[in-house]
Amino acid sequence: MKVKICGITNLEDALVAAEAGADYLGFIFYPPSPRAIEPEAARQIAAHIRQTIPNPPLLVGVFVNESADSIAQTLDETGLDLAQLSGEEVPALAGDPKSPIYGRAYKAIRPATAAEAEVEAEWYAVAHAPVSSPQSPVPSLLVDTYHPTLRGGTGIAAEWGIVVYLFEHTPGIMLAGGLRPDNVAAAIEQLRPFAVDVASGVEALPGKKDHDKVRAFIANAKAVDS
Repeated sequence: MKVKICGITNLEDALVAAEAGADYLGFIFYPPSPRAIEPEAARQIAAHIRQTIPNPPLLVGVFVNESADSIAQTLDETGLDLAQLSGEEVPALAGDPKSPIYGRAYKAIRPATAAEAEVEAEWYAVAHAPVSSPQSPVPSLLVDTYHPTLRGGTGIAAEWGIVVYLFEHTPGIMLAGGLRPDNVAAAIEQLRPFAVDVASGVEALPGKKDHDKVRAFIANAKAVDS
């Protein structure tokens, strides 16, 4: 089971997550978020992680309603591997081979109903494409908890029942939304996602991780497979 620790804002949290076995680290480039980070700070963390961690995790930038050119520029300048699209981006932004982020982006969706989940999956799910770390491919989608205004990081657990069909028929989905060390194993057992994503569920406060929770989350998620 692959694990993404999202909302990284400082080097200490990044190192703890990487050393505990995280497969992805997420950096949020959306100023309204309490977990937002400046590109230069993300670049410095990325460089340090790659210099000090053997087989480092993939590094993901989280974007909201930015152009493909802007996202590609930020990825290149910070040295991050992937883009997570967490706004109302059109499918072509990630799925068009002519897009500058093709092969290194995936869409986050927050469906309110089962029907909406199926429609959005059909629109947005993209084929896996090679990235810089072959052992950790690009997710097809990230499925998060529905909220009318917030872009993730709500800490609210999703209604898993509305997305069961989606997980059964769409490979490569990353699961997010209200996950914590104490419920991640049950979520994995019910939905069998490709990966799980957490931000607020392992925090001491917004933007600062609780290191014991980070380690417990990763250990509990990965224990399900074994």
